[in-house]
Amino acid sequence: MRYSFLIPFATPSIRVSLLLLVASLGTGFLNAASTPEEKLKEMGIELPEPSKSIANYVGATRSGNVIYLSGHLPRRSDGSLVTGQLDEGLSVEEGYGAARLSAIALLATLKAEIGELSKVKKVLKVFGMVNAADSFTSHSQVINGCSDLLAEVFGERGRHARAASGFSSLPLGAAVEVEMIVEVE
Repeated sequence: MRYSFLIPFATPSIRVSLLLLVASLGTGFLNAASTPEEKLKEMGIELPEPSKSIANYVGATRSGNVIYLSGHLPRRSDGSLVTGQLDEGLSVEEGYGAARLSAIALLATLKAEIGELSKVKKVLKVFGMVNAADSFTSHSQVINGCSDLLAEVFGERGRHARAASGFSSLPLGAAVEVEMIVEVE
């Protein structure tokens, strides 16, 4: 057992308490991923190479301990872009998946910028843009695709302030675009 080093230094009653505590936490606690990269691997997610900027900007810039990540589009593993408009051909579920892909792209750029995702102290803010028809009102459910992934990967450090807004079009006809602000060590 990983925590057996504690037992020789404890009294018999404390040993029993420690063993009961560890047992009550279950094997998920003992086998929990210890880094965001391990969590991503456990989830079956491989970070792609960060995509190149399509105009005159950089994917990330740093000021002190804060990283500002430019808007990232939803690219599939084959490099193709998820395009279309919500409520005009794309469902909320498809938009959610697109926002999740944008989050993966953001994490790839962030990792390239800081080396290890374990250096993330806090995801501060996410701004999600949804390519939506005028009648569409479920922007927040779409951008949950990004927010849910960040919470899965970072736990409480991944919970953030957020805005989700609708736009009549986005670059290259993308379904969503997401930008992020992160505090790092």
